[in-house]
Amino acid sequence: MNLKRVVVTGIGAVTPLGNNAPETWENVKNGVSGAGPITKFDASLFKTHFACEVKNFDPKQYIDRKAVNKMDLYTQYAMVSAMEAVKDSGMDLEQVNKERIGVIYGVGIGGINTFEKEVSNYALHEAEGPKYNPFFIPKMIADIAAGYISIHFGFNGPNFTTTSACASSTHALAVALDLIRLGKADAIVTGGAEAAIWPTGVGGFNAMHALSTRNDDAEHASRPFSASRDGFVMGEGSATLIFEELEHAKARGAKIYGEVAGAGMSADAYHITASHPEGLGANLVMKAALEDAGMTPEDIDYVNVHGTSTPVGDISEVKAIKQVFGEHAYDLNISSTKSMTGHMLGAAGAVEALFSLLSVKEDIVPPTINHEEGDNDEAIDYNLNFTFNKAQKRTVRAALSNTFGFGGHNACIILKKYEE
Repeated sequence: MNLKRVVVTGIGAVTPLGNNAPETWENVKNGVSGAGPITKFDASLFKTHFACEVKNFDPKQYIDRKAVNKMDLYTQYAMVSAMEAVKDSGMDLEQVNKERIGVIYGVGIGGINTFEKEVSNYALHEAEGPKYNPFFIPKMIADIAAGYISIHFGFNGPNFTTTSACASSTHALAVALDLIRLGKADAIVTGGAEAAIWPTGVGGFNAMHALSTRNDDAEHASRPFSASRDGFVMGEGSATLIFEELEHAKARGAKIYGEVAGAGMSADAYHITASHPEGLGANLVMKAALEDAGMTPEDIDYVNVHGTSTPVGDISEVKAIKQVFGEHAYDLNISSTKSMTGHMLGAAGAVEALFSLLSVKEDIVPPTINHEEGDNDEAIDYNLNFTFNKAQKRTVRAALSNTFGFGGHNACIILKKYEE
């Protein structure tokens, strides 16, 4: 089958490191930590008192006040990053065929704060009978961000949400890629969003012992591949990319950030929360992405790893990289940008794909911060280049971005330099 080529023509972001894509990318390159004390609620009685929160975010600068009140925070993040991405794409909304433009978005949890507030409100007034906000359900459901984006722009093409825990938005990107390659859309607004830094989110992950409890040193708590790592740091936000069929983009004179080469999907079929100890699913998904892209391991220069800073997950991913890339693994740059953004859950794949794309465009690999000399785990091969603590300049022909979710869901995507 003669598949169409897909390129990226617009980007947007709302992250713990900035409320737009350029600010976020600058801070990532400079190794800035987005971690700090939780401000959204009093976390003093929780095991974890910190997170990577979005800062100084005012949705009313972008969205009508009445509309904001009908949206959960995760949807607000999605809307703002999507608006930035569409504007950045230079798309003339009066000229494009909106029936051929879709929205496919990844969300892992959805409106957890809305759910929490409504249930608490019911408990307060239980004796008086049900008292729920009429917007409770549409604010909470995980698909509504994609709906709002399509309504705002009038995009009538394919429209839905992928939910696969922390792999959610990479699955969204992968599906968007395939729909355009198959000729079912000219362009798709794709990405992911999450806003789970609330008592139920933090409390739930604390109960699983998944979060770092380094409360006296939040900025250095996310430390992938270090022996002293003790869990992930929760992040939040959104990233959006405009995927567009190449000839459609060229016909309107769009700028092109890079090409979407391929994507892979797999399952660990092992455990509901733990990754396969030998990296089986991670191995399979990277091989699938390379095959889909028609590329060899030697074509990849950078791997943006899932790298959550958990004791088991970091080890299994390194094992998988060595299995897939062989000796070429030692020529790769590897980094976990979660050391700076925290783990953005359902939005992680989108923001990390954005970082991979910009690495390819600018020939720079962002760092894995917070590694200290001697803080080495004997189960990890430090002959690999983890790009510790400082960004590195190098030619990045292609980058592969990994995401793995609870339930054993794995997805990865490959971005490469655009060439005629």
